Amino acid sequence: MNTASTAGNKIVLGYIIGGLGSCFFSTKSILIKLALIENVDAITTLTWRMIIALPIFILIGYSGYRYRISKGEDIKLSPKAFLQVGAVGSLGYYVASYLDFAGLNYISAQFDRLIMLTYPIFVVLIGVIFLGRKLNAKLILALSLSYFGLVVIFVRDLQIDGQSTITGALLVLAAALAFAVYQVLAKPHIDRIGARLFTSIAMSAAGVLVIGHFLIANDLSDLILPQKSMMIMFAIATISTVLPAYLISTSIGLVGPEPTAVIGNISTIVTIGLAVSVLGEPFTLWHAIGAAMVLLGVISFTQMDKRAKEAAARKMQTPS
Repeated sequence: MNTASTAGNKIVLGYIIGGLGSCFFSTKSILIKLALIENVDAITTLTWRMIIALPIFILIGYSGYRYRISKGEDIKLSPKAFLQVGAVGSLGYYVASYLDFAGLNYISAQFDRLIMLTYPIFVVLIGVIFLGRKLNAKLILALSLSYFGLVVIFVRDLQIDGQSTITGALLVLAAALAFAVYQVLAKPHIDRIGARLFTSIAMSAAGVLVIGHFLIANDLSDLILPQKSMMIMFAIATISTVLPAYLISTSIGLVGPEPTAVIGNISTIVTIGLAVSVLGEPFTLWHAIGAAMVLLGVISFTQMDKRAKEAAARKMQTPS
């Protein structure tokens, strides 16, 4: 198998993993809405999420570390590097998560997911402004198509929900920005220490901050929840946190933050389907048109990105 073919397979695998991670992650807003219906507030939900998920992250991270050591890899993780990974993880899974959870108090699950999907715009802009990356006309067109679809749904939902949604929208928009910065900062750390170890350290650091936040703001008795609420907490911790965290980190390692961010748009379809069927949220013709535009934009982007990277691999393989 030549280098170009191997690169192509790696890209396809990265897209599949990123798509799966985004689909699992898209269940989060639905489950949080169900928790809110059960009168469980944002910080309590976030705390239970981390209490359940943290041991899993630590176990998987330790096994990943031992595996890489057994392969003879020299993993250099100084105290400074450890703190850097923890800080990046706290930004993505404490700051962004708390803002997102809080925003869901004010807006629908569909609206929340659509706003969170603006984070690829921030990822791309960060790359262009700070990392010297370039956008070609076709890529801009694909992104524009995808995000114009988001605007169509956004305008319709704003009409349905009213002006009171502005507070929630601003909270979730801030969450999207925080998550975009996290994705950009995560890439070099993932390349150096691997997705499993990175995600374990990052999520563990975020978990410590979340639990500390809860202990300051709440009483321990607030963690005592009915059985139905605990089932929702378990689902949020595993289906919406552990699985997507490792899948998305792996995708970033394979194809980079921008493609991973953009392929995440496809989870719009999953969120809309769950919001309509589980939460009974409205779905109109405008939602259908917008979702179709998002999907077409994502497919166009992934195909162009895949061809560009395969061409680059072939160019490197060709003798000068």
